[in-house]
Amino acid sequence: MFALRPAEKTPAAPGSARITDAEAAAMARAVVNLFRLWDVSDREAAVLLGELSPRTWARWKAGAPGRISRDQKTRLSVLMGIHKALRLIFREPDRAYGWPRRPNAAFGGATALEVMLGGEITDLMRVRDYLDAERGGW
Repeated sequence: MFALRPAEKTPAAPGSARITDAEAAAMARAVVNLFRLWDVSDREAAVLLGELSPRTWARWKAGAPGRISRDQKTRLSVLMGIHKALRLIFREPDRAYGWPRRPNAAFGGATALEVMLGGEITDLMRVRDYLDAERGGW
């Protein structure tokens, strides 16, 4: 027989580093600007951020996101990671900001935005993982 040892702390473990409300609010403001640069519609933004209501999205755009859920904090973090990866891959900002709307063979000819609009965090992670692998960030 063998004894199971307690698991090491993971980011989801109690007491581990979590995204603070202040950090989430800063990321929310950044994502509003990012979505403008990506030419994301209000409806697309609502899907990417976990089905926000039009009223809530309007508050976010006005700079007052209010309470940000754990799911939304995760989505914001993944979106910031996608942005960072694109800025590392492309020297020209226009290429980085245009990339999410360009068809991509890695996604079966779909755009990264189309993949992310599947609405699940895993759809966002699929794009982030692809970019991390492309830039050698694994």
